[in-house]
Amino acid sequence: MAIVKYHIGTTQWGLKEWVGNFFTDNARPGQFLSQYASVFNSVEGNTTFYRAPDPSTIKKWGEAVPDGFKFCFKFPQGITHYKRLKDVNEEVLSFIELFEPIREHVGPFHIQLSSQFSFNEFAKLEDVLNHLPPDFAYALEVRHPDFYDKGKKESRLLHLLRSLNIDRVIFDTRRLHSLKTDDASVKNAQQKKPKLPVRFDATGSRPFVRYVGANDVLNNEAYLKEWSIIVADWIREGLHPYVFIHAPDTRYAPALARYFHRELAKLIELNPMPKWPADRQNEQLGLF
Repeated sequence: MAIVKYHIGTTQWGLKEWVGNFFTDNARPGQFLSQYASVFNSVEGNTTFYRAPDPSTIKKWGEAVPDGFKFCFKFPQGITHYKRLKDVNEEVLSFIELFEPIREHVGPFHIQLSSQFSFNEFAKLEDVLNHLPPDFAYALEVRHPDFYDKGKKESRLLHLLRSLNIDRVIFDTRRLHSLKTDDASVKNAQQKKPKLPVRFDATGSRPFVRYVGANDVLNNEAYLKEWSIIVADWIREGLHPYVFIHAPDTRYAPALARYFHRELAKLIELNPMPKWPADRQNEQLGLF
């Protein structure tokens, strides 16, 4: 049965190392998305950060997923990082229009700003957000310390987001940066992922959480339990959260997401997470 009260997913849908573990033994790349979407109901669309997909690819994506599945496509880096939101309104509209054919499968667009984008550039941010088509949803990720000052700068940001029903992306890397290990995947993630304060308040109707910690469930338990309490409260308030579970080694992300969903299901009534394609395959084989 489908998950309906919130959306949950990982950073991608097509990791080849999932074959035989999360995916079926014989899964081919063309089947990755449909198998992924048989379990999770959302995914971070990070590929669009690097280049815009062509219309035929977008159409295939829409055809591969069931009703209720949502892609959270990231704005291109050309808009957010290279041009730093300067004179980009036409580019933004053109990018968003690409996904009109699969509108029903588009969740909040993910607008990630660089760590160098400070409050000094706030006017550009304000202009872009005010010109976004209101019939889509958006989530903004800020990384500059200005927007975590607990003062006038952060208040201006929060007021803007709340006035437009845009969610502030919450990127929780606390567990990741507290780990002391020689694991190469963890060290690499610690170098790449930002170390930011965590804000637990929602600014819009679709709270947007990105969590990254350790590769194993045990070392994430306290943090994922904490997030299950917060997400449960949001759902009780009538909000519709999006939760994306990262792992330093993405092979382990599905297991962490499954653990989170089970913890959340202890607090509110939820359909169980569907079985993984690999598990369903093994059950079929067991019948013979």
